[in-house]
Amino acid sequence: MSLNVKTVQITELQHDPDNARKHSQRNLDAIAGSLKTFGQRKPIVATTTGIVVAGNGTLEAAKSLGWTEIDVTYIPNGWTWEQIRSFALADNRTAELAEWDSEKLAAQLIELDAVGWELDNVGFEKLQPPTEETPIPKRRPVICPDCGAEFIPE
Repeated sequence: MSLNVKTVQITELQHDPDNARKHSQRNLDAIAGSLKTFGQRKPIVATTTGIVVAGNGTLEAAKSLGWTEIDVTYIPNGWTWEQIRSFALADNRTAELAEWDSEKLAAQLIELDAVGWELDNVGFEKLQPPTEETPIPKRRPVICPDCGAEFIPE
């Protein structure tokens, strides 16, 4: 089954008034930073009447950036209210249940910070200098997508 994604006017969509997930300003700023940096990479999910089922934070962040259009996919026709609500809860909960691999996260953040990437655009704060308790992890080799050469970033 493939997704049917449409670009719609933001004014055609409404936040779910019963959304069980709250978005702090820090969360909305991170979503806005991601949208600004990468654009929209996954559609909002809405009912055919325009109620956002998954992506309420994305909608709010896009509005804060002054966007007038956004990509959306619609819940399949025939879904019951219970299926829609269950999907909305699952969309939020499944991401929340994942855990970070601390070492890999630290290594990737250090690599991005070293090349001047704005970590706040992906929801992370500026890194503190390493200490004996938090040494710099070993850098992983990177493969050049153009030539296939392997190198370790400085």
